[in-house]
Amino acid sequence: MAGRYDRNPFEEEDVNPFSQEASGKAKGSKATGQSNFSGGAFYTTNTATNSRLSPLPPEPVDFNYDRNATVDIPLGASTDLKKKERELQAKDTELRKREQELKRREDAAARAGIVIEEKNWPPFFPIIHHDIANEIPIHLQRLCYIAFTTLLGLVLCLFWNVIAVTVAWIKIDGVKIWFLAVIYFISGVPLAYVLWYRPLYRAFRNESALRFGWFFLIYMIHIIFCIFAAIAPPIFFRGKSLTGILPAVDVISKNALVGIFYFIGFGLFCLEAVLSVYVIQQVYTYFRGSGKAAELKREAARGALRAAV
Repeated sequence: MAGRYDRNPFEEEDVNPFSQEASGKAKGSKATGQSNFSGGAFYTTNTATNSRLSPLPPEPVDFNYDRNATVDIPLGASTDLKKKERELQAKDTELRKREQELKRREDAAARAGIVIEEKNWPPFFPIIHHDIANEIPIHLQRLCYIAFTTLLGLVLCLFWNVIAVTVAWIKIDGVKIWFLAVIYFISGVPLAYVLWYRPLYRAFRNESALRFGWFFLIYMIHIIFCIFAAIAPPIFFRGKSLTGILPAVDVISKNALVGIFYFIGFGLFCLEAVLSVYVIQQVYTYFRGSGKAAELKREAARGALRAAV
């Protein structure tokens, strides 16, 4: 029994650190640590001791990130802002006064029956007032558009007449007929707008019987001119100042190119005359059906009576 339990495991062993065994053990453990490090074991006591991280630098006490920094604001900024605000308020007041004055004038003109016509056509270079969609009654808009087409057709006819006569001047001769063609274009286009299209436009807008009567008178002259230009009898400089059928037949024997230009002009004048006859027929039908004919007769009778008295 005494042989089996010859040592107490809980018994403290007195080890003298200064003895040779203790020093041998320490040297053995140091050598073991060195051999383990050289063998690749990084979890030795010496390695763990030497691998301590260096301490972080101390954080600054102020964590506001320059929030407490002062901002220099000029003292005169508030004064300038107030001054600009007063200027804007003065301009706003002035604009309101102008708008009120303009509205007062427009109301006065509307009560007096005066229509302010702002130039809006053509859009790229406004020279006339033209707004069929907003000013003409819906049942007359189609007829007004057709009448406006005849005005544009006249512009095309006279412009092509200038081109054809210019070609005739270059290929054949005749500077006088070229000057006449230019005069037809320069005077014919504005006179057509002032004398018959604008009265018709205003007659459709205001239902005025007198303006309808003026339109019929001038538009008949327009139709006669288109028929005359389509024929172009030899009255003015042998009739070659207008691209009608007679000068076209005459010049085609001299120069085929000039003859083609004249025949195209003849077709344009014929188309313009036919469309113009249709317009005056439709306008007259509306004029009689709406009772404007009787109103025109009454106004004509009153005018004759006033003139007699």
